[in-house]
Formats: sequence, structure tokens, C-alpha cells
Amino acid sequence: MFSLDTRIDETGLIKLDKKARDGFEKLGLVTIGDALAHYPRRYEDRTTFDVFPDGPMETPVCLHVEVTDCQSRFARGRGSRFFEATVEPASGPDVLGNKIVVRWFNLAYIHKILAVGHRLVIYGKPKVSGKRIVIDQPDFEIIDNDPASADAHMGRIVPIYPLVSGVSQKPLRSLLFQLIAGLKDENIPDWLPPGSSETGLVRIQAIRSIHYPHSMEALEPAKRYLALEEFTQLQIILQNRRADHRARGGKIHFRDRLLLKAFLDRLPYAPTNAQLRTMAEIREDLSSAHPMVRLLQGDVGAGKTLVAAGAILMVVEAGFDAALMAPTQILAEQHFLTFQKWFEPLGIEVKLKTGSKEAGGDLPLFSGSTPDHGTLLIGTHALIHDDSEFVNGLGLAVIDEQHKFGVDQRQKLIQRGDSPDVLVMTATPIPRTLALAFYGDLDVSILDELPPGRGKIITGIRKTTQSKQAAGFLKEQLVEGRQIYIVYPLIDESEKSKAGAASVEFEKWQILLPEADFALIHGRLSAEEKDEVMTRFRNGEANVLVSTTVIEVGVDVPNANVMLIYNAERFGLAQLHQLRGRIGRGEHKSFCVLMIDPESEDAKARLQILTETRDGFRIADEDLRQRGSGEVLGTQQSGLPDLKFGEFIGDTALVEQAKSIAEGIVAIKET
Repeated sequence: MFSLDTRIDETGLIKLDKKARDGFEKLGLVTIGDALAHYPRRYEDRTTFDVFPDGPMETPVCLHVEVTDCQSRFARGRGSRFFEATVEPASGPDVLGNKIVVRWFNLAYIHKILAVGHRLVIYGKPKVSGKRIVIDQPDFEIIDNDPASADAHMGRIVPIYPLVSGVSQKPLRSLLFQLIAGLKDENIPDWLPPGSSETGLVRIQAIRSIHYPHSMEALEPAKRYLALEEFTQLQIILQNRRADHRARGGKIHFRDRLLLKAFLDRLPYAPTNAQLRTMAEIREDLSSAHPMVRLLQGDVGAGKTLVAAGAILMVVEAGFDAALMAPTQILAEQHFLTFQKWFEPLGIEVKLKTGSKEAGGDLPLFSGSTPDHGTLLIGTHALIHDDSEFVNGLGLAVIDEQHKFGVDQRQKLIQRGDSPDVLVMTATPIPRTLALAFYGDLDVSILDELPPGRGKIITGIRKTTQSKQAAGFLKEQLVEGRQIYIVYPLIDESEKSKAGAASVEFEKWQILLPEADFALIHGRLSAEEKDEVMTRFRNGEANVLVSTTVIEVGVDVPNANVMLIYNAERFGLAQLHQLRGRIGRGEHKSFCVLMIDPESEDAKARLQILTETRDGFRIADEDLRQRGSGEVLGTQQSGLPDLKFGEFIGDTALVEQAKSIAEGIVAIKET
């Protein structure tokens, strides 16, 4: 038997030409261990096939068929050929004489490999086209009759693997089939502690079942075992990252709270208990020689910026500089204006550095303070590339909307200082299991209260065809002096999509609302142009802003109380909640209207939760359930590996168990 490190092309189990070898490498399959860790994307029960359809079906079917006719045809309106085959049950014509036409578009090679008499397994969704039952672009395999093929590809639950160009199912499945058949217990040792998995499986059993299960019911325990393995490996990475960070040592970045007290005393409102609690947690971190790495998360409008201000004041009072990095120039400039207003009376210098501008200046010192206070530098990723050093040493790095930055960008800012404390903030509520799974190296603070004085937001769902009715409502709001956001998913029209485009709809809205003062903002504008547009909107010179999702985070215009989001079915729930967070920031009753395509009526049920609640954590949990962890929280930004069993990330008990196992393994290594 081969070891897991043996290269696939050295086993002799299958013949690999250069194209196949390159294809395997594209899939990341170089060794036997790589192949065993390449799990199926779905399974087909080829012990009994689906009944041959006599009409359209709502779900795909798996059929064993024989080709009775095939030919290349011209695709009307597509400008290219397509290949069409007529098939009937492989066991012979059924009593009704039903036949199916299968078609492949833009796959020129198919006519070279399919012929009359070939037996296939096809997988796809039947529909009616004219008087024929048709399956377009089905998955298919040519099935021959030799015994080896039958063992691996027929008469059992058959795995269907992810592929790339140059690799087909049969050789990959044949390789895995032979590897699984030859596996011995010593080849796949357990590394989880004995009895860790409630499934009762050991590792080799899980590997066998995930590739060639003896029944569909056997898949669930195999997946759960391997998911526990995967989550534990993820937690080990996080625990090691945390241990490495703490091992580097840190500095005490706290002296007193005179500036913080003066700041809070000047506020026209009292901080929430959650804000005060979180500032106390941060004070403890700043007072410790261990470097702080804390995640601050809270719902839209929960007051994270105020907490960040408290942390910054404690650090600059101790004589260190602080940096606040924001993902966009719009947000960086808004932070600059906010902190300048807050800190100027306290004598704290605030500077702005983005890709296009710098601002700042000498400010009067806070009465009774000393001139050795640190400085606050606010900016975008330009902070990373700034050649100048922090004069007083970087004591605190605050990273706003941290999920917008890659882990390398965050590290580069942190490395600008000598073991600075780090506060990362997000207004995107993270479901508890995701926080456990992806932020296990961080201490977490949650703002679970909203400040008083926030206006009520009413959310409704309408059709994109109801723009004229919407215009009537917008006119009423404009008469009352309010401001409006109209959001689209695209900048320009696209042949591939029917979704609304901001640049096109901007002109249409000017006709619908001739009395309004319009502005247009999107991602292709220069930073200066975006700044000019947002300044006009903030100052009330424009009262309707047509936009893409560039306004998703940070934009704060209290007088804006209406938002129309077109093609809302194209957005995730959490993103819609973020967009909605741009309104309801003042005292006025606010309205968010989710405009959906009439042909996407099923989206109404998916979006319904937004009409029921403003609780971002509840919405985030539902977003996770609907879309999975890969969409809700991409691992690329966290510098962590992709999850193969992300569907289990919502299982809190499994994630907590993985964290506990990992802590034990890391502790053993450290002793």
C-alpha cells in the first residue's frame, strides 16, 4: 500500500497523460493524501434510477439511458452550434415510448465522444420545449460494461467530484475507488482524541464512507466526523496565532482617564451600558503588558465609533499615537470630521491620510493637560504605505469594518508599531458560531444596545415595476424636507443581467421627480468626486442620492429617512441590513423599501425577516442558514483555509467542541 505522501502519478493505479496530470494538479491533487481529501460535491444513487419522466420536473433526475440518435445543430440566436442527442431508457423503450432530448451548448468536444449506442448516466432537470421533453446541459457519463467500471460507477451510491478542464469523473473516481479498497487502518490514523466524535466512527471509516457510502444515511455521520476534524484544525491555527501574538509581548498603553472623562462629560447624551462595559474591557487590555487583540461588534448604529474614541483617548493620554484605518475614503473622511469635532476641544491632534489627501493642523491643548499627548491618524489603506513613522510610537491600531481588509493589510498596519494594541470593529453582526470558528484568536466585545433617540424604520417589499407609485411617496417625503437614497446593484446596464443600473436609472428618476436635487455616486468615481457628492448630500444641497452599494458602510446623514433598494433579491440579508442602516439615524420615522423583480417572487419569502426585525444578529443567523458560511464570511479575508464542510458551521456544539479539542492540543504542544 502507498503512503499518503506518494504522488498519484507514481502509483500506477491510473494512466495519466500530461493533460490529465495538469488537471489533477489544478485540483490540488498531487499526492494520495490530496486525493483522499478531495471530497464529492454530491452523490447519485445508481442502485435504482429515477423513473423516466413524461413531463417537466421541479428537481433533477438521474437516468440510465441509451443514445438512439445524435447530431450537431445550429443554435438559433446563439451564433454557435450545439449538440443534441435523443435518449431512451437503457433497459429498452418504456411502454409509453417516452424519449428525452438532451442538449449541450458551447461544448464543442461532445460530438467527438458521443455516438448512437452509447449508454450514459445523465443528471439534470427535465423541461418542456415545444412538444419535446428536454434536459439542457446535463451532467453525463459514458458507462461501459466491463466489471471494473460496474464496481466503481454503477450499482451503488456513486460519488460526483468537483472537476476542472482536463479531468473527468471516471478516472478520478476509479483512482479513489482503488485507493479506498486498499486502505488499511494504519494508513489513516486517528489524530482526534479517542471518543471525540459522537458518531462513533474512527477516521478511516469516515474516509471510506465519504467517498463510497453503503447508503445515503451513512453520509451524515461521516461528514460530521470530518467536519469536527476540519473545525479543530481551524481552531489550532487560531490558537497558535493567538499564542504567537501574546508571546511577542506588549506595552502598557494606559495612564489615566482624564481625557476620557472630559470627553464623556461633554457628550449631549449618556453612553449605553454596553458602551461603558466595553470601554472598561478595553481599559483592562490597555493596562496589561499583553497586547490586546479585541473584536468589537455591534449592530448598525450601536455606537462602535464612540467606543473607539474612548480607547483612542486612553492611549493618546498615555503619550502614544493611534491609527484608525477605514476601508473607503468616504468613511475615512467621515471619521475625520467626527473625531475632529470630538477631539478639538480636548487638544488632541487629528490627521487624515488617504490615497489623495492629507489634513490636520495644530489644535489647542486640553486645559490642564501636558503637550506630550499622542496624535490620531485616520486613513484608508494608505496608512500601510505611509513612509513617515508615528512620532510617539503606534500604541493602538483601530481597524474599522475589518472584513473589508485582508489579513495581510491588517498585519502591515500592526507592524508599523512596536507591539501596538489592536481593536478591530465590524458593523456586520457575526453569528456566534462564525465568531467562534473564525475569530477564536480574538477577545470579543458585543454592543447589544442601541442608543436612545433613533427613529423607527418601517421596511416593506414591493416590485420593481412599481416605481411610479414609489415616486409619489418620495414626493411626500421631499415636501417634508427629508432626503432619500435610491440604491442599485450595478453601475451600468449589462447584457447578462436585467438588474437596474444606477447610471441609467439616475436619468429616469430626474424625470419622475423633477423638483428634486439629484446626485449620483458609484465605485468608478474618483475619490475626489465621491467626496464632493457626499459633501453635497450631507449639506442638503442634494436631497436624492442615486447610488450603488458604495454607501453600504459608514455614511451618516441623519436627515435621510427613505431608502429604495432595487433588485433586492440580488443581495444577501446582512448586506441589505447594512444598507438599511444608513437611514433611521435621526429622529424621523424612516422607510426602507425592498424592490424585487416580479419574476423573483420567491425572494419575498427570503427577505421577509427584514420586515420583521432590525436585530442584526437574528438577521445574520438567518443569512448564515440561507447562504452558508462561504458567502456570509469569506475565509480569504481572514487568512484561513476554505471550509469543505461549511454547512456544519451553524452547529454551535460542534464548533465549541472543536475549540475545546484544539485548546487541549495546543496546550500539550506548549508544555
